[in-house]
Amino acid sequence: MDLKPKTASLKAMLDAMPGAVAEPMGPARSKSGRPLVLLFKVMGKMFAILGVREDENVILKADPVLAEVLREQYAGVGHRSHLDRRFWIAVDLDSDVPMDEIERLAAASYDLVRAGLTRRQQAELAAL
Repeated sequence: MDLKPKTASLKAMLDAMPGAVAEPMGPARSKSGRPLVLLFKVMGKMFAILGVREDENVILKADPVLAEVLREQYAGVGHRSHLDRRFWIAVDLDSDVPMDEIERLAAASYDLVRAGLTRRQQAELAAL
């Protein structure tokens, strides 16, 4: 899958998170055969949606207060899915949001979802 450098870098980071699984979502409608998005889950719970087509972006879980602050601080942070806008943010990878900030937000999204796992799921994840 040929991805832009920022998208490829973020995908590699998300893939490397313990227990992370990427599922292609959406029909491959172009000659490239790429899915529209990759849905990243840990123990069956979604923590990121990575857009891998023309308009490359990532949707991440976020603390509600932080989500509002980020929307005010960056033009590249908004909302573009059916997910609850209080808890999910969309980040345009080609925007004013620095890549290190995007990576920090992705790690925080993973941590938020991991913290919400049951004790059994957390033990299974720790054993991986």
